[in-house]
Amino acid sequence: MDQNSSENKAQIIYFSHGGGPLPILGDASHQAMLDFMKGLPSQIRKPDAILVISAHWEENAATLLGAAAPAMFYDYYGFPKEAYEIKYPAPGSPELANRIAGILNKNNIPARIDPQRGFDHGLFIPLKMMYPQADIPSLQLSLLRGLNPMAHIGLGKALRDLMDENILVIGSGFSFHNLRAFAWEGTAKPDPANDAFQNWLIEACTAPIPQSEREQRLIEWEKAPSARYCHPREEHLLPLHVCLGLADKPAKLVFDDQILGKRSVAFLW
Repeated sequence: MDQNSSENKAQIIYFSHGGGPLPILGDASHQAMLDFMKGLPSQIRKPDAILVISAHWEENAATLLGAAAPAMFYDYYGFPKEAYEIKYPAPGSPELANRIAGILNKNNIPARIDPQRGFDHGLFIPLKMMYPQADIPSLQLSLLRGLNPMAHIGLGKALRDLMDENILVIGSGFSFHNLRAFAWEGTAKPDPANDAFQNWLIEACTAPIPQSEREQRLIEWEKAPSARYCHPREEHLLPLHVCLGLADKPAKLVFDDQILGKRSVAFLW
């Protein structure tokens, strides 16, 4: 990365955040992801703040987490007791939340602040691996109910006022998210249908094509090979649309490996 030309530019990443708390509970099928997450900070500048678009939060209007010291929101069930003892005491940033809400409203996207909601696992699991010291102000932005892909690209475009700041914007989802198809027992098998979709996604996000064409491909993502097999419901894909709308350029593929026995990818802009 060119440190001089991008010293104060926002950095953007979309990654697959794994199965609930399993990445930090020693699950062997998350090892490649764990290694990637731990190494990711060495590929980027340390940000002044982190904004996470989590697959695990949907609201009627774009909503920002506004707590100064967000609580933990354990939005998963059926895991061992230690999964509910995980702590990630990063500070929030009410000032940044208010500023982002103002940017969205200025761009005709209704936005509001939720001062009560805590960090969900779309934030605290990956950030605990990336920045275990929990010293970077962090907040979340919700998806929009209805899960319209064009609306989420528009949400990203509306955030471009942030591009001149040293902020890390994370699309925290999963490029494969068919819960019934995951290899929960760790017995990974070849999956040509998933390969076809991941290959399509890599091409769409990284190819040197006009940005308008890239956006159109992502808007029409359901036409991709095995799209609905990989995403029976698209909430884990749409953080990518926000990132893509914000970045306005081709992505770099930075992860292409197995998580829960299924091939998953990550992109960095």
